[in-house]
Amino acid sequence: MKRPILHPAEILKTIVFPIAISLLATSSPAQTIPADSLYLGQTPPGDSAIVFAPGKVTITGRNVPCISFSPDGKSAVFYVGFWPEAGTPYSMLTEYKNNRWTAPAPASFTTGRTTGEPSFSSDGNRIYLFATDVQNQVGTVDVAYSERIGSGWSTPKSMGNPPNLAQDQYHPSIVSDTSLYFSTSSGDIARCQYRNGKYQPRVILPFPINQANTTQTWGDPYVAPDESYLIFKSTRTGGFGLNDIYISYKKADESWTNPKNLGNKINTRYEETAGDITPDGKYMTFASGKTLFWVSTSFIATLKNTNFVPYQKTKLKNLTGKVGDSFNYTIPDSAFIDDDGNNTLTCYVTSRLPLGIDYDPDTRTFFGSPNEAGTFTVNIKAIDEADAYVSTSFTLKIDNASGINNLSSDESIRVYPNPTKGDITLAFGTIAFQTANVKITNITGEVLFSKTISKSASECINLSANPKGLYFLSLTIDGVTINRKICLK
Repeated sequence: MKRPILHPAEILKTIVFPIAISLLATSSPAQTIPADSLYLGQTPPGDSAIVFAPGKVTITGRNVPCISFSPDGKSAVFYVGFWPEAGTPYSMLTEYKNNRWTAPAPASFTTGRTTGEPSFSSDGNRIYLFATDVQNQVGTVDVAYSERIGSGWSTPKSMGNPPNLAQDQYHPSIVSDTSLYFSTSSGDIARCQYRNGKYQPRVILPFPINQANTTQTWGDPYVAPDESYLIFKSTRTGGFGLNDIYISYKKADESWTNPKNLGNKINTRYEETAGDITPDGKYMTFASGKTLFWVSTSFIATLKNTNFVPYQKTKLKNLTGKVGDSFNYTIPDSAFIDDDGNNTLTCYVTSRLPLGIDYDPDTRTFFGSPNEAGTFTVNIKAIDEADAYVSTSFTLKIDNASGINNLSSDESIRVYPNPTKGDITLAFGTIAFQTANVKITNITGEVLFSKTISKSASECINLSANPKGLYFLSLTIDGVTINRKICLK
């Protein structure tokens, strides 16, 4: 579902800010937040997700998709979507001050604009977010940032172009080298490398991160500071319903592993979104439905050591051959990827091949000399040692050696005697085929005879019960149709 964006004037009509807006202030360096006051004093979760800060952040009817904590643990900023009125997304701040957490209040930088999906920088001096009507605006909605100024925060400033384009950008995630991951207006996850003081053009992450969704989902990426893993939402096959949260790990070649679903302790039949990790790396916060949850991050290490499901990287091309000719084709090593190592994969053929063609699973090679014409769908299953698999198919078309597309002469297909007194013989000669469909009609189009013939040298047909006159024979061999006239006298 696409995030609705309102004009600032509309937002101001629906949000009444307090006269004294609470601002996030720099806490005294001498003050250390007690352990039992971290994360708004909430009891930390285990491996099963629990609601975060009920009655404080999570309030009945209020949609809080995500929250971010400052590295020192003394501040929190969260995104409020569509509350108390529909269409009023904004950001709220709270801080640990004078030995207690202040009541959450709208942030100063949200005044006069839509803001959302905020997250603290690694030093706590910036809040990155998406926003409208910012300084140096590039697109309709930009990834932007607000900087700490004394006890408050600056007006948001666009991060420029790149990363922003004329469309919408969402859910910025900054990594250690200041490179940026974010969601694009097309629903893809993109990355902009930060180099020599500026951002390079965006790069859309390839499959299996993108292009696996069934709908446009705006992946809400969170990327570890060292880029060792990526957490995002997706509607891909195999989920529990709507958007689920997945994790993918960076490989040595800089590509990403096939994403793994975080499982039913986190994902449900409802919409899950924004799986962000706390600065200490211990917890993940996320939304399920319209409720904010958090959970232990133990799944990050656990899932990395479970089996990866293989996936198809490149599409297999359709092939052609000819009866009597030598045929040889090897499935490319790049066709399937198993992140546990491609040597774990065995590719099996699960459909019938043309007569004369064999397949060797050890070498993934089709070989032989076909003696059967036709069009065949070849189904392949690539299965790993844990019995996880991916399936695909390609088309193999075998043409007849005598040129079935040009079978129009008596030397190829014979119908005799013609004229006939009743009995006719349909002879196929040396033509090899899988099936042939024979149909005879009169001059009004009425079907008098219809039959499917399998691998026969000839077929006898009796028309003596029909009046004398002209009839039409239609013969379809492996998809190719030949028409003949028959005279019954």
